[in-house]
Amino acid sequence: MYDEDDLAEIRESRDEWESETRDPLLDRHGERKDRFATVSNLEIDDLYTPNDVADIDYEEDIGFPGEFPYTRGVYPTMYRGRTWTMRQFAGFGTAEETNERFHFLVDNGQTGLSTAFDMPSLMGKDSDDPLSDGEVGKEGVAVDTLRDMEILFDGIDIGEVTTSFTINPSAPVVYAMYVALADQRGVSREQIGGTFQNDMLKEFIAQKEWVIPPEPSLKLVTDTVEFAAAETPRIRPISVSGYHIREAGSTAVQELAFTLADGFAYVEDAVERGLDVDEFAPQLSFFFNSHNSIFEEVAKFRAARRIYARVMDEWYDAEDERSKQLKFHTQTAGQSLTAQQPLNNIVRVTIQALAGVMGGTQSLHTNSFDEALALPSEEAVRVALRTQQIIAEESGAADSTDPLAGSFMVESLTDEVEAETMAYLEEIKEMGDGSVRDGVLAGIEEGYFHREIQDASYEYQERVEDGEEVVVGVNKYSTDEDSELELLHVSDEVQERQLARLDEVKSERDEEAVEAALDELRETIENEENVMPVLVDAVKAYVTMGEIMDVFEAKYGAYREKIGLA
Repeated sequence: MYDEDDLAEIRESRDEWESETRDPLLDRHGERKDRFATVSNLEIDDLYTPNDVADIDYEEDIGFPGEFPYTRGVYPTMYRGRTWTMRQFAGFGTAEETNERFHFLVDNGQTGLSTAFDMPSLMGKDSDDPLSDGEVGKEGVAVDTLRDMEILFDGIDIGEVTTSFTINPSAPVVYAMYVALADQRGVSREQIGGTFQNDMLKEFIAQKEWVIPPEPSLKLVTDTVEFAAAETPRIRPISVSGYHIREAGSTAVQELAFTLADGFAYVEDAVERGLDVDEFAPQLSFFFNSHNSIFEEVAKFRAARRIYARVMDEWYDAEDERSKQLKFHTQTAGQSLTAQQPLNNIVRVTIQALAGVMGGTQSLHTNSFDEALALPSEEAVRVALRTQQIIAEESGAADSTDPLAGSFMVESLTDEVEAETMAYLEEIKEMGDGSVRDGVLAGIEEGYFHREIQDASYEYQERVEDGEEVVVGVNKYSTDEDSELELLHVSDEVQERQLARLDEVKSERDEEAVEAALDELRETIENEENVMPVLVDAVKAYVTMGEIMDVFEAKYGAYREKIGLA
């Protein structure tokens, strides 16, 4: 971007600045630390100049918003047209209680819903399963049958409001319930919009919620992709999720590289199924973490768009521009929240949210300040939502598209994150003999991802314990006083009410229709056909989550048994 003579002059001027202006001050006072680095331990220089971005080609590497390679954003006007979707995560207890929270959030200005499920639902277990005892409704809403979905969205116009579902092994069942609910209400399948996390590869890499082994899990994900492309064009069937990879302890680069690898694995599997890349790729979405190092996070988001655009174009021959546009949801870093001095978390979340906005996110969840202690209270949720609204309406951060573009530091960090991410992607591709999908599956089998994340997590914790990485209120500026917060508690009566509803549904449903639906599911699985149409019919007969997932487990075997956890 700069003439070589100009760069040489800048280098000479910098040398002069160092010797005459900076060094005398350093000799007297020194610097706060011997080394400055991001949360991920990328070293930060004291000063960035045009020489740090000398190799950047503006039009090829940065360009304009809404144009390839989308470094500056996927839309030409970004937040000047409309703000990101403010999508606060909500879910606890029974469907009635979560429905009340949904209405509370909408009344307070939230523009999209996001659903958290309890552990039994996440693992495909009914509330009356012995393994569910004590966990029903505790960390999300309990959903056993279509009846729960009917109550969950009571009074919510699912043809207007988009909804995100954070669910993975049992995502096809919840997706089927949502489609069945639309059919029941007379809402066109083409009209319903939202996102299902449904990212099973990252479960085997980081989050560890699984039912069946990786390859059949991947087959189910591709079933949902195929069904969504044909039936629900406004549904994003996968949210390829780096969030949990980062929460497990990865660096920002590992989060980005492993997430993109998972995304490309899904692309390859769908193409092998016979789908044209432009038939389904516009419906893919991503989900990233936003941590404390604000410039590293902005660089990560910008690099993500650039890498995705180029790889989809060069590796997978995408022609539709929408297939090359990486669109993503962001959640602030749960791992960064502290139980000590919890009000400090409001500041952390604000910084992280600002990074997501300046990095060009399409939707955002801001964590509540009390989440290190309990499920968020209404007061904490309101503060988290107001944080987004203040950023949108008062800060000016949303007034210009990609406001940090051209910063020597941000552009240099973007290049560095891109280069390190591509090195990981090439390594994973090599592990699969030229296939990213096969490389991801091999990496899961061989423990590659676990080792990489474990090493990064250990290194970070060492820096915290050595005091090199400061966590305010924990290893510096701590106090002996305990903060008194009013916390949300889920009553044990929740499980009793949920079990009563499940019993009622089972007593009222047509058992012959249930058995017929399960037999049809078994036959469909045996024939290796797409299970989604059969699942929609099954949930309409009020077949339970657990009954459906038991069929898959009987066919493919339980992954926990395969790896010796049974």
